[in-house]
Amino acid sequence: MLIDLADAETATSGGKAAALARLLRAGLPVPPGFVVPIAAYERADGGLSAALLDEIAQALPRLGDGHLAVRSSATGEDTAHATAAGQHDTFLGVRGPDQVAEAVRGCWASLWSERAVAYRRRQGDTRSPAIAVLVQRLVDAEVAGVMFTGGEVRLEASWGLGESVVGGRVTPDSWTVSGDAVIRRSLGTKRTRIDRTVTREVEQADRERFCLTDDEVVRLARLGRRIAGLLGGPQDVEWAIAGAQVWILQSRPVTSAVPAAPAPGRDGGGSALTGTPGSPGLATGPARVVRGPADFVRVRSGDVLVCRTTDPAWTPLFGVVSAVVTEVGGLLSHAAIVAREQGLPAVLAVPDATTALPDGAPVEVDGSTGRVAVLDS
Repeated sequence: MLIDLADAETATSGGKAAALARLLRAGLPVPPGFVVPIAAYERADGGLSAALLDEIAQALPRLGDGHLAVRSSATGEDTAHATAAGQHDTFLGVRGPDQVAEAVRGCWASLWSERAVAYRRRQGDTRSPAIAVLVQRLVDAEVAGVMFTGGEVRLEASWGLGESVVGGRVTPDSWTVSGDAVIRRSLGTKRTRIDRTVTREVEQADRERFCLTDDEVVRLARLGRRIAGLLGGPQDVEWAIAGAQVWILQSRPVTSAVPAAPAPGRDGGGSALTGTPGSPGLATGPARVVRGPADFVRVRSGDVLVCRTTDPAWTPLFGVVSAVVTEVGGLLSHAAIVAREQGLPAVLAVPDATTALPDGAPVEVDGSTGRVAVLDS
């Protein structure tokens, strides 16, 4: 029943696993793994059979004795039209057959989470969804991040696992590469890092220095272009570095272009706040400061969501609000990707946004320039 990652195809294993299989067969550095295929989900009725549990237990030693990453690979995920970025669950730091089985069940269940169902509805996807699950060796990353390939390559990175970057939990370091030259760089705050399942503070000295050298950035950009050539178009690539080894963790088509990098020294003017342009467009509405799920009931249609950061569980709000403003996060995070797919203006990494923007005050959000202004009432 299980499929070796190198043999994964979209029809049996979903888009995420199939893309990694193509890269693995081309000789690129992809962590070893196997797939619990779509057929297992369709037969399971929510549970894992004794035969499947036994097969998982026999397969695990081939991945070594370290920790594992268990990730979704759904039929509607990582396609050319929709990423479903962050909409299904990932489990990191998993060990042993019992924990893997529990994580597989968790991935299956996440196909029907409120956020995943709402995402498919907003995408107009009426097909019956199904899901495979990818089990891989976990890369204990020293540095990890995301890059978008295209005419220029945009990269974002931070210390530890890439969950900090893709989940919008930190404001990462960022670079733009043209050819073999870094033409822009911006130092992020990188206040926390994730190692396996533990989140901890980053030392001040590491916050104040770039987590990659320009040479490392250029080498990653070259790898990104090679991946784009193999997969036939611009790619959104998640990667990790452990020791001197770069690992490719995911590659999917870029579904919407990132906003242009802000011009150096731009000034919002007056009392305007500025941040990272995350998703283009202009919107106005009352600021709604949301500090956690308990505040969701206060959000009304047309509000501007103002928060420290967003979690994938928050994405159903994206179908209600007119724009998003966060205090931390990068333009390659899951929240920014989903905002761009849905045409929702977003400005990220606006310092003190939750205190500087009064709850209920009318604000204008320009996701193309990164400007957020309180309007005269």
